[in-house]
Amino acid sequence: MEETISLKEIFEVLKKRMLLIISLIIIATVTSGLISYFYLTPIYQSTSQFLVNQNEQEQNMNYNVNDIRTNVELINTYNVIIKSPAILDDVIAELDLNMSNDQLKDKLQVSSEQNSQVVTVTATDPDPVQAAAIANATVEIFQSKIPTLMNVNNVHILSQAVVGTNPQPVKPQPLLNIAIAFVVGAMVGVGLAFLLEYMDNTIKNESDVEQILGVPVLGVISNISEQDLGEHRTTRSKTGTRSSGGESLGA
Repeated sequence: MEETISLKEIFEVLKKRMLLIISLIIIATVTSGLISYFYLTPIYQSTSQFLVNQNEQEQNMNYNVNDIRTNVELINTYNVIIKSPAILDDVIAELDLNMSNDQLKDKLQVSSEQNSQVVTVTATDPDPVQAAAIANATVEIFQSKIPTLMNVNNVHILSQAVVGTNPQPVKPQPLLNIAIAFVVGAMVGVGLAFLLEYMDNTIKNESDVEQILGVPVLGVISNISEQDLGEHRTTRSKTGTRSSGGESLGA
């Protein structure tokens, strides 16, 4: 016989295990908040931009589509060169960084919009001042070395990274982490509630008997508490005393 569950039964299970669900939500959100605010290291981000333009010798010449297409294609090459040891070694030396090329490479991200001649260099670091210094030094060193590496001088710095008065970390994001923990805690709580209900094979009422055995219930034996049993005995004792008294008077 196929078992089905009604919407009412679902709400009954949730109501029955509500304390468990709420407890898991609280534990998940509090843990996420503590980790986000007190254990995870804040990471700051700074960006610097440069433009891939015409050569200085060609500044007085008119643009054409082929020049723009060539500059856009060069950007893909420049993105690789920026994160190469030829550039990163000089950045490490200039800023006296205590890290390897690979570690510095992981801190840098180079991106550009499709068909755009503008390249954005983003640096991340636990120190906002250090992040800005890495972004600026990378772009400046790249601009100074590209004429030697590519025999072309078409890189122009558009903007440099600047540290604001109150820089905000890009990660972690405590509120987002707490919201995710809330949802995960609720999902785990609801799932665990239904799992416990599914594994609970005890018979709790007459409807369970009818459902499991498939037979109607003929009678129900109620639970009698010790207090009710004591009152019943007291009543019987008083009744017996009165009966004995009546028989004595009649004699």
